[in-house]
Amino acid sequence: MTAPYDHYKTIPNPPAKFTQKKKKPKMVAVVDEDNCTGCQACVPFCPVDCIRPVPPEKYAIPIAPVQIRFNECIGCSVCARVCSQLTWDAIEMLPTAEFEAKYNIELTDALTPPYGRLKTAASPL
Repeated sequence: MTAPYDHYKTIPNPPAKFTQKKKKPKMVAVVDEDNCTGCQACVPFCPVDCIRPVPPEKYAIPIAPVQIRFNECIGCSVCARVCSQLTWDAIEMLPTAEFEAKYNIELTDALTPPYGRLKTAASPL
């Protein structure tokens, strides 16, 4: 027989201190805002503190979903594991190249703004 809390073993402990992004990540966390309950269970687990509630003016609902500031995400996938183990399954990890293509943003290694830049279509010859 398993212990009553065995399903929590895959959830990491919250970080002792917050750090910064040091390089362009291989993966980027993306929240499906339509699937997010707004419980904010993922927030204390983010080692770089890049998860925040969506501004209240965007939605006319009492509990707004969270969003991840992609420019600060280090791709550790802790938030996705916490979300799938503790609450819902609203956070997805995308490879950086797929994220950049989907959202038309090129991420950079910059630690100061601008962290990313809009991709521009190649100019015709």
